[in-house]
Amino acid sequence: MAWVAVSVSLGFVGLAVLAWCAFKVWLGVRRFGRELERTRRRLEHEHSALRDEVSRMERTRAPQPPEDGVRST
Repeated sequence: MAWVAVSVSLGFVGLAVLAWCAFKVWLGVRRFGRELERTRRRLEHEHSALRDEVSRMERTRAPQPPEDGVRST
């Protein structure tokens, strides 16, 4: 009968270890989400400036005649 108590106790200990690991993963994911949001806010200005530059370049580009595409030999 003692082996039943030991196995149940080990089962609870295993669940406690899994819960602790899940909590650590949850904290890491939350921290990673904050870091991503902070980086996104920091790069937002550069992203809009790059988008404006690309649209300006597209407006000033001379139209090219249609061709057959890329040919390989």
